Amino acid sequence: MLPFQSELIFAALQVAEAAPVWLLIVVASVGNTLGAFVNYWLGWKLETAGGHRWLKIPEDKFAKARGWWDRWGVWTLLLSWLPIGDLTTVLAGAMRTPLWLFTLFVGAAKTARYIVLAGITAGLFTGLTG
Repeated sequence: MLPFQSELIFAALQVAEAAPVWLLIVVASVGNTLGAFVNYWLGWKLETAGGHRWLKIPEDKFAKARGWWDRWGVWTLLLSWLPIGDLTTVLAGAMRTPLWLFTLFVGAAKTARYIVLAGITAGLFTGLTG
């Protein structure tokens, strides 16, 4: 769960020119998105087992929270690229976010993360060698 592990590997592979940058972005994005599916599944299973009742959240308040999530909270999945973003992917499962919407938002966030990282790495590497 240490943050930035994949970023270091990504940057090292990019600098070493181990593969085309577009391929590094695709593989890293897909891998990170698939990893988020584990969190989604955990959230789904936790709620299936009655997680909100364990936390002593009344049904009416949980229903209200789910309504808020459906309207506003789902947008936090665009921050799933952040280390704290893993929490949003667990909540998405618990709140029964449609899988297509989860995949769209998380996939976009993870892909944007690696596109930006590729640009930063290229800029730093060019600055050091040029």
